[in-house]
Amino acid sequence: MYKPVLLCCVHDPKGDNIMPLTKVINRLDEVYSQKYITVSDVTCQKLIDKLRKYNFKIRTIPKRGAANARREVLSFGLDSNGDYFHYCDFDRIITWASRHFDELKRVAEELKCSSYIIFGRTERAFSSHPIEWQETEKISNSICSIVLKKEVDVTAGSCGFSRECLEGLIQYSNAKMTDSEWPMIVKRIIGLEIDYKKVDGLEYIEDINALRREQTDNEKWIGRLKLCQIICEAVLKIDRENKER
Repeated sequence: MYKPVLLCCVHDPKGDNIMPLTKVINRLDEVYSQKYITVSDVTCQKLIDKLRKYNFKIRTIPKRGAANARREVLSFGLDSNGDYFHYCDFDRIITWASRHFDELKRVAEELKCSSYIIFGRTERAFSSHPIEWQETEKISNSICSIVLKKEVDVTAGSCGFSRECLEGLIQYSNAKMTDSEWPMIVKRIIGLEIDYKKVDGLEYIEDINALRREQTDNEKWIGRLKLCQIICEAVLKIDRENKER
């Protein structure tokens, strides 16, 4: 029976994900053939032990940001025998499995129909996020949509792809953020089509998806604006380089 490979990454010094993971692990095993994860070297040991108990393939890496962690798990995933892969931020896959499991099962089954698919958010799921996330992500999503010539939400932290795309992403990905870079690589460099699907499962749940650090409102907005700029720059860089070839 076909099942995709799950790829994810986590940075969790306090072990906030231990209990949420425990509640959904049986569901993840129902959906995925294998589970690969990169964990930062300051992640709580109790969480790492739990991941090992639950048969995750684990690679511990230095804490160097989300883009590096995502690229590391792509390389790690090459060790699997999978033909199709589902990348999802760790907190996102927990939310998805706990709140919209039937949808997750359908999505996993459909992965084999696409070379690369962006999973975006329904209006309801998008509106569940903090306002500073919504307003800044609208900008980066709009720019990516213009360049790709289709409506996309690239900032939701999840996508699916074939082994061919996996190998191409490993070869070409080097941006500070991968949200927009990966679909641009697939479209502009690898030359494959991008599919898109809106889902409810990528909603925001405070207890699971909130950033675990104290910030003022100004710091929250400035941080999200900086991310928006980096994501937009990745789109324009690949678009410009492709036109120059």
